[in-house]
Amino acid sequence: MTMRRLVLLRHGQTEHNVAGRMQGHVDSVLTELGREQAAAVAPTVAGLRPDRLVSSDLSRAVDTAELISAATGLPLKLDPRLRETHLGEWQGLTVDDIEAAWPGAIAHWRADPEWAPPGGESRLEVVRRSRPVVEELDEELAGGPDTTVVLVAHGGLIAGLVCGLLALPTTAWPSVGGIGNCKWATLARRPDHPRWRLAGYNVGV
Repeated sequence: MTMRRLVLLRHGQTEHNVAGRMQGHVDSVLTELGREQAAAVAPTVAGLRPDRLVSSDLSRAVDTAELISAATGLPLKLDPRLRETHLGEWQGLTVDDIEAAWPGAIAHWRADPEWAPPGGESRLEVVRRSRPVVEELDEELAGGPDTTVVLVAHGGLIAGLVCGLLALPTTAWPSVGGIGNCKWATLARRPDHPRWRLAGYNVGV
């Protein structure tokens, strides 16, 4: 075990964030502020001296990650398994739109990681598809020096992946809050114990 630190960074502000619309797999682009946020956080991430950089292939994550790549000098790898939760029929809608068409469904979705929006995926399914990214990196880096890996992804995926890697019971998942644009979560582990520990959440410059 040589991957000692995992940094999960959310992308910068997008047009859909500003409009209050659910994104999911919709490829909403960064706003000017979102690009400024990414540029501002890049030197801090570079200061963590990461060894690998992987991003979701959605443009809001890629555009954020490219600025991290420039600051760190690391090549950027894209992985579609790091995409945000697919929200099915909810994608592009506001919370008010969803509440009007599916009364009570938003509250149900937020409270139950096993429940999926119509035509979408649950948080458990998101973790099942994204967790192998971490496991494969862990296997690839085994036997080498201690390393730090940065994943650039999305708020819902990051919250779910943190819960999954910490082996939290699903009943506790709704207690883990959201993460701001260009904020990050850090997981770390000791040399003598393979279990991930939460070292920081919703951290930012």
